[in-house]
Amino acid sequence: MFFASDNWAGAHPDITANIAANASGFAASYGASEIDKKVEQRFNELFEREVAVYFVGTGTAANSLALASVNRPGGVSLCHREAHVIEDECGAPEYFTGGARLHPVDGALGKMEPANLRKELKRFNPGFIHAGQPMAVTITQATEIGTLYTLDEIAAISAICREQDLPLHLDGARFANALVTLGVTPAEMTWKQGVDIVSFGGTKNGCWCAEALVFMNPDQAKDLPFIRKRAAQLFSKTRFIAAQFDAYLKDDLWLNLARHANAMTGKLAQTINGSDKVKLAWQPQANELFAILKKSDSEKLKAQGAVFYDWNPPHSADPITEDETFVRLVTSFATTEAEIDQFSALIKAL
Repeated sequence: MFFASDNWAGAHPDITANIAANASGFAASYGASEIDKKVEQRFNELFEREVAVYFVGTGTAANSLALASVNRPGGVSLCHREAHVIEDECGAPEYFTGGARLHPVDGALGKMEPANLRKELKRFNPGFIHAGQPMAVTITQATEIGTLYTLDEIAAISAICREQDLPLHLDGARFANALVTLGVTPAEMTWKQGVDIVSFGGTKNGCWCAEALVFMNPDQAKDLPFIRKRAAQLFSKTRFIAAQFDAYLKDDLWLNLARHANAMTGKLAQTINGSDKVKLAWQPQANELFAILKKSDSEKLKAQGAVFYDWNPPHSADPITEDETFVRLVTSFATTEAEIDQFSALIKAL
């Protein structure tokens, strides 16, 4: 019953098999191999336009290099107060940008609210150099609390970015999970709503170590090759990342894996909805579920083999009592119905 993180799951067999299939022989290095070029073309097809694709090893690198690519002197990137980039990157965006700051924007259920974004941007008067200058806006899809921006919400944020001449970055560590819930295409969830740069994650959804930085306008990425190299994210044997994406994107494997993960969270939510001991903090929309229960019951579940994390409640969440705890449970492509059933039985026995 492993619900700590989708990062705990291994790699899908099709992906590991494709790594092995591309492990022998010789291939051009530093992104020049045939499989690299094949996967880059696949991304063009996926996004329905010519894009610039850069493979990196981690989501932290993807997000940090995305912001570094649009860096400005005294730069400030605006993000949700509890976004991954500001809460869980250990200052990597600031480090890779050489000191650009992250500025929090409030919003309920993990989502930046357009009115609050506009309000925060007004704090940066162009004539007041001491405050710095906005350089980007970044949103997380799916959010850190398992909710989703609708297409209209993305478009509303993008409209403000256009007014301010700011690029919009989307942290898509769980890109596929969001996509299958919304039932839209990658193009519809990104550039058609005004997104400029995407951190396209594969690691949380069945890959071993595969993340891609995707620029909707290749001209905007002219400095990225140098930035990536300087950041030690230009792998010599990039074919091993390309091989993962090759299998991941083949025959909609990536979407099917995300559908399964989301379905397992949905099944878990049904169990909790029927419990008088555990309650959902809000309805999940992807593959992360947040719940509230007594501390004693949480410890009892963990003692019986369930693995999950205690979590800091979002600022917008209702307060919990002293004897309660706020927890996160995450399902993955590797989660089985048997695990859900076993955990459900434990909940019913509380």
